[in-house]
Amino acid sequence: MSKMKVRVGDVDIAYTVQGKGPWITLSHSLACDTSMWDPQMHWLEQRYTVLRFDTRGHGQSSAPAGPYTLEQLSDDVHGLFQALGIQQTHWVGLSMGGMIGQTYALKHPGVFLTMALCDTTSRRPPNAEAMWNERIQAAQTHGMQGVLEGTLSRWFDPPFRAANPEIIARITQGILATPVAGFSGCCAAISQIDTLDRLKEIKCPTLVLVGENDHGTPPENARRIQENIPNSELVVIPDAGHISNIEQTEKFDAALKNFLARHDRRA
Repeated sequence: MSKMKVRVGDVDIAYTVQGKGPWITLSHSLACDTSMWDPQMHWLEQRYTVLRFDTRGHGQSSAPAGPYTLEQLSDDVHGLFQALGIQQTHWVGLSMGGMIGQTYALKHPGVFLTMALCDTTSRRPPNAEAMWNERIQAAQTHGMQGVLEGTLSRWFDPPFRAANPEIIARITQGILATPVAGFSGCCAAISQIDTLDRLKEIKCPTLVLVGENDHGTPPENARRIQENIPNSELVVIPDAGHISNIEQTEKFDAALKNFLARHDRRA
């Protein structure tokens, strides 16, 4: 479906709205766009009004020169919510989308009805800046081709890659289509993630979900998040790497459906 755009500050944010019911907002990973959530749409739009958006620097949203900050990406979300009249929504964010969600929940308590933080982290490792700067340098020197193989190897288990060439081809196309400026800007934002000490302030029911073979944001990171958010639970998805909603769609969906069913306030 074609995307709509709304001006938020200095950028145009591209988004889609589908379905009927309470709002649920889906926030994608680095080097992806709204299509990352296609596997979940068939059931989410039956029960929710689903908002998907391209993060600044991705998809059809503006990609100004960076660096960006997580607070800036969170402010983009707030502007989008204001433009659409969204006062409360469920939130599902994977990787970078989970970091944006944490940042937003701390800045705007009460907006999220529930939060699903998938394959994400809350504190940068000691080498984060150097590691992300290497990826920025690779993208700026060689284009997105320079970070393609490293990204795919972090995202998916080898057996899944071998068995699903069509899916991997689509993901590859999405990575290569990501603007270098947007990728670099968001890498800079991700490298500064540091919400762990404040997570106890988050009051909404939270699902922390992670692939057991996620090497980018491993299960111990997810456990740390879950231990620090009071009303939270942890689900580890077997045989899944970093992009768990695609690699193990049925298991991901089952966990998210179960969580939403228990915390949805509708009778």
